[in-house]
Amino acid sequence: MTTTTPATLTRSTEQLRRRAHDALRTCGVDTTTLPGADRIDVRTPLTGGTVATLAAIGPGEVEAAIEQAHQAFLAWRSVPAPVRGQLVKRLGELLSEHKEHLADLIGVEVGKIASEALGEVQEMIDICDYAVGLSRQLEGRTMPSERPGHRLMETWHPLGVVAVISAFNFPAAVWAWNTAVALVCGDTVVWKPSEKTPLVALASAALLQRAARELHAPEHLNTVVVTDATGAAPLIDSPLVPLVSATGSERLGAQIAPRIAARFGRAILELGGNNAAVVTPSADLDLAVRGIVFAAAGTAGQRCTTLRRLIVHESVTDEVVTRVAAAYRGLQVGDPFEAGTLVGPLFGAAAHQAVQDALTEAVAAGGTLVAGGERVDVGHDDAYYVRPALVTMPAQADVVQRETFGPVLYVLTYRELDDAIALHNGVPQGLSSAIFTQDQREAEVFLSAEGSDCGIVNVNIGTSGAEIGGAFGGEKTTGGGRESGSDAWRAYMRRATNTVNYSRELPLAQGVSFA
Repeated sequence: MTTTTPATLTRSTEQLRRRAHDALRTCGVDTTTLPGADRIDVRTPLTGGTVATLAAIGPGEVEAAIEQAHQAFLAWRSVPAPVRGQLVKRLGELLSEHKEHLADLIGVEVGKIASEALGEVQEMIDICDYAVGLSRQLEGRTMPSERPGHRLMETWHPLGVVAVISAFNFPAAVWAWNTAVALVCGDTVVWKPSEKTPLVALASAALLQRAARELHAPEHLNTVVVTDATGAAPLIDSPLVPLVSATGSERLGAQIAPRIAARFGRAILELGGNNAAVVTPSADLDLAVRGIVFAAAGTAGQRCTTLRRLIVHESVTDEVVTRVAAAYRGLQVGDPFEAGTLVGPLFGAAAHQAVQDALTEAVAAGGTLVAGGERVDVGHDDAYYVRPALVTMPAQADVVQRETFGPVLYVLTYRELDDAIALHNGVPQGLSSAIFTQDQREAEVFLSAEGSDCGIVNVNIGTSGAEIGGAFGGEKTTGGGRESGSDAWRAYMRRATNTVNYSRELPLAQGVSFA
């Protein structure tokens, strides 16, 4: 693809390094202890330069962290849930106090524009608020017993150590989804952030550690382990980790799910999301185009909920393509810290190459590149910025069946709603979906069992930007399991069914006699 040149990025790697270290120190991280023998270099996608070097640990040290977390769990599980909620409340207060600092770290490490970085931190604050309320609502049920003088009920109890494995693109919010809920449920956490974005993890963990000290909570309720896949093996294989919550690629899920299942552990897997939106003839196109552009181009297409397939009725295809292409051309691509920037960098050379390979394959399969795809030169050879790409496709070719983690949007056409739903569901992934329509029947069909097969199904909004009040997760190769709101808390606890006999008799269920 061709290269375009906007204003040169004036921000240097050294400036970004100082910005990151200032934020770390303000959050309570001792940056003088970061260098180590086994080094992990943290690079910023803004320039491609190194902003920090961290010590990495191995499997033995991860095992020790799991054991410490297990010992902490033995004490924490006995603390009343509303008291546990006070710790999460204090964490939320500290996150609010340091919102700008955490957003700075996300901007430096991931390349998110300021509003998206701040939005990620706000999501952390919101889930803390949610979890505090949840700490007084971890309810069971009482059911009628068929035996006189008996009470049948269920109770919920803390589960144990929860391993949280998070990806680069949401380096803090996914941890907060899991940790705020896990803590009020009485669990402890060992967190493996992406080794490419560990700085905001260290800062977030330092704030939680401060909250724990202030409230005299046990040590080791949350431990960050900076390591690679080999070092993280005990998180997958240890019997002391009853639940693994992992966010990443479908390939990651295929590797770890059998290992967790082999030891009868539980898994919450948030994997690939080849998300689609249907645009019907009745759609409000002004609304639809705004929703499409943010869902497809936000975070430079590097969200699991990014819109990747657009399925448009043939009567409005030309207008939708023209309007989306025009909107794409008006997007400001560049420094995410600059006001007005809407699209920041891709996360390195591999991400850029994946985008270019997908576009080449799409054109070879008969697609037409309508707009975007070119690299934007910002004066740093190791920084990769691209304009969001819009590609019309004659059919759902192989490349459309796969998730390319970048700003590539494929446009397909349909004639009947049933055909649109078949196209929508005709991929292996099943995370997020949307329909733009003003026809209630079309909306209800899409929401029904015969409609979208995804875990998230929206009407007249895009595929990204989920709220914490609802459970988040998908189906099919997206992995299954739910995080965040609704009743997702149940995954972090174990259920016990209890029968209490308060009579002087001992009747058996189902009328069985054993006298």
